[in-house]
Amino acid sequence: MSQYSEKWVELAEIKQELAERDWFMGTSGNLAIKVSGIPVQFLVTASGKDKRKTTNADFLLVDGEGFPAEPTNEKPSAETLLHCEIYRKTNAGCSLHVHTVANNVISELYGDEGSIAFKGQELIKAFDLWDEDAELTIPIIPNYADIPQLAEAFSDYVSGDSGAVLIRNHGITVWGRTGFEAKKLLEASEFLFQYQLQLLQLKKTLQTN
Repeated sequence: MSQYSEKWVELAEIKQELAERDWFMGTSGNLAIKVSGIPVQFLVTASGKDKRKTTNADFLLVDGEGFPAEPTNEKPSAETLLHCEIYRKTNAGCSLHVHTVANNVISELYGDEGSIAFKGQELIKAFDLWDEDAELTIPIIPNYADIPQLAEAFSDYVSGDSGAVLIRNHGITVWGRTGFEAKKLLEASEFLFQYQLQLLQLKKTLQTN
């Protein structure tokens, strides 16, 4: 099996697993996986597809600028430029972007602060934070309608080979050295968001009783 085919299968499996979690409402979200580093080429989800279904047109190969690298009738996802920034600046191998109720609400609650921090939570170890007093900070950027402007703001927070950025009232983008790592970071982030929301609700309930 070629590198291209292997990466296609890997990304398809990730897509299927995230679809089973119902993280692709209304055709939202996009996924990408690097096929080659020199030159940069990666598979990205095609725009407007129902990601709960599997077809031979789910992904297309694009170059480091986000343009199709081979003949296709499909259009790359609208946020392909975000994935371009990740592969341009890091050695990441996979990047995932999903819209969930939890990550949207968190991004609105903490959007004015520009980030949300977690400390003392076991799941931050997914981000290789092992010290007892370690703190995970996930930045929150404005949801610019202009995608190049959004990509520029996003790029300011892309440095290491793994990471996560929230876009206010839009969704989260995570990236990792492998598909496994990217999915792990996404799952950990969503756990932390849901935990925070339930904790805030519990505190509110206790205060009113």
